[in-house]
Amino acid sequence: MLKLIGILIVVIGFVLKLDTIAVVVVAGIVTGLVGGLSFNEILTILGDSFVANRYMSVFLVSLPVIAVLENNGLRERAASLIGQVKAATTGKILAIYMAIRTVASALSLRLGGHVQFIRPLINPMAVGAAEAKYNKIDEKDEERIKGLSAAVENYGNFYGQNVFIASGGVLLIVGTLQELGYDVTPLEVSKGALPIAIIAVIVAAIQFFLFDRSMNRKG
Repeated sequence: MLKLIGILIVVIGFVLKLDTIAVVVVAGIVTGLVGGLSFNEILTILGDSFVANRYMSVFLVSLPVIAVLENNGLRERAASLIGQVKAATTGKILAIYMAIRTVASALSLRLGGHVQFIRPLINPMAVGAAEAKYNKIDEKDEERIKGLSAAVENYGNFYGQNVFIASGGVLLIVGTLQELGYDVTPLEVSKGALPIAIIAVIVAAIQFFLFDRSMNRKG
């Protein structure tokens, strides 16, 4: 049980809102020491893991570009443009993005992301549509729209990615099932994920349109 102390450190660190990277590194080092590894061995494992997964941090290159665009009015322009479309509503915008994001994930296209799309584009457009229709929305409704905007990214990515036959999630499922004695192929897993992705799009669309209805009653 002592070897699970790393989990306790992570939980305590997150509860105290300490630096995330520092908490994870400390938890890894303590777990390694408790597990009988030397400090040099722990550093070697950390270094090898970083080198093996270094390409996952490439998206950080896009952050300065997005920051410059936001500083020059990207969010305001997105909100202004969508506000000029009379038929646009928050629910419709999020439902359309949900469909696009799910299809993109199913085709393994790198389209989307909270930083790249939701914060600078989708959320301002969703808020702009609400403000154009109701003139002004309160802080609570704006926070609800922000939550829905973040949720639509998670929905589309989570339920759409397993439709792609060579995605990491599909291969992990196949490998796990084969270890348990179930002979399945990536294609079978993808076929099983397809109806779930379609259902997710429909359920999300219902959620977004219910939000529109609640805003209509309030407006």
